Amino acid sequence: MKIDSPQTPPLTLAAASFAALGSEQRLMVLRTLVRAGPDGLSIGLLGDRTGVTGSTLTHHLKLLAAAGLVKQERQGRSTICAAVAYEEVQALSHFLLTECCADAGSPCEEHNHG
Repeated sequence: MKIDSPQTPPLTLAAASFAALGSEQRLMVLRTLVRAGPDGLSIGLLGDRTGVTGSTLTHHLKLLAAAGLVKQERQGRSTICAAVAYEEVQALSHFLLTECCADAGSPCEEHNHG
């Protein structure tokens, strides 16, 4: 596959990132953290908002952190989780859309995806 932009992740990196998002619960966790903004949420509050708690939430956060999409930071007695990979998520989107309509014989203008 042709990579047109230095911001576009290599195929292996893109596959690993998409794999980390390949669970409805992980996607919901990441989406909730994106909504929370850069200050993030405590694990307890994140669990309350997503309905994912305990060892299941810990497991999902570990996979998202390993993919570089989430960071966890100890603050006193709490662990704060935050989405950190806004640029990476944009790069994944670009990875999917960069060759939109390439085989159709005309540039893709109607989908307005930048």
